[in-house]
Parts: sequence; structure tokens; C-alpha cells
Amino acid sequence: MNIVLIGYRGTGKSTVGKILAAKLGRELVSTDAEVVKRAKLSIPEIVQQFGWEHFRDLESEVCRDLGKKDGLIIDTGGGAILRQQNVDVLKKNGTLFWLTAEVSTIAQRIGGDTQRPSLTGTKSFTEEIQEVLQQRLPKYQAAADHVIATEGRTIEEVVASILARV
Repeated sequence: MNIVLIGYRGTGKSTVGKILAAKLGRELVSTDAEVVKRAKLSIPEIVQQFGWEHFRDLESEVCRDLGKKDGLIIDTGGGAILRQQNVDVLKKNGTLFWLTAEVSTIAQRIGGDTQRPSLTGTKSFTEEIQEVLQQRLPKYQAAADHVIATEGRTIEEVVASILARV
């Protein structure tokens, strides 16, 4: 059974994933890193050259492939849940943990991230986070087997909370 981490970027998926993988002796796979590896382009380059839809197509391929494997810790991109097919293939052999954080915390955590192009192109950084998160909330809620708040908690506390549920 895979442990699948979902949530908006900046909620701690990558950091939590690394510690979970080390504690459980499992391989950690990032869907974003897999997309970059397969495309041989960075995410901003993929989006600039081919658009978000193409990026989402590549992401769906990666989710489909990872969903067939067992014993992984999967760190998904924040938008992986936008396509129900991704959720379905990841749930077949995985438990989905939705990591959450407040908008202000997310903005603080990802403020220096240059590897993700704007999703809206028109809003301020914080407004974009708020808008996109609001749009995705129902999809995160529908996909999640467990909800883990990362706000005001140490990484170790978040990891312990996940381990208590697997």
C-alpha cells in the first residue's frame, strides 16, 4: 500500500515525505520530479512551451504509473487532484493524506519558489493562493482518506500523525 500526500504546495508534502520514507524504509517519489524527468524540461518550461493542460496530461501519466506500484511514499503536485482519474488510480493502491495549512503560512513557505509559474496570471501572490485553494478545497476533501493539519505543528508531529493512521 502506498502513502500518498496531497495538498496545496507549501503544506509540507515534500518534507514530510522525506521523513516518512526514511522512517519506513520506502522510496519517495515526487510526481512533479517525475514529470520534469520525463519531459526533460522544468515545470515553467513545460507550461510556457506547451501549456498547463499538457503538464496535467504528463502528471496523469505519472499518477497512472505510480498507482500500479506498491510500498511508495508519493508526494503529489498540488493540482494532481484536479483530475478524478488521478485520484482514482492513486487510491487503488494507496491511502491519501491531505496536508493542510493556512494561506498566510503557505505564502510564507513558498514565497521564494521560482519553479512554479502563476496559475492565474492576474492576482497577487497571496490572492492567487487564496483563490486556487478555494477552488481546489472540494476536490481535496473528496480525495482525502485522512486530513492532517500542518499549521503550528512540527514535521515530526505531522509524520507521527500519519504513522498513527497507517
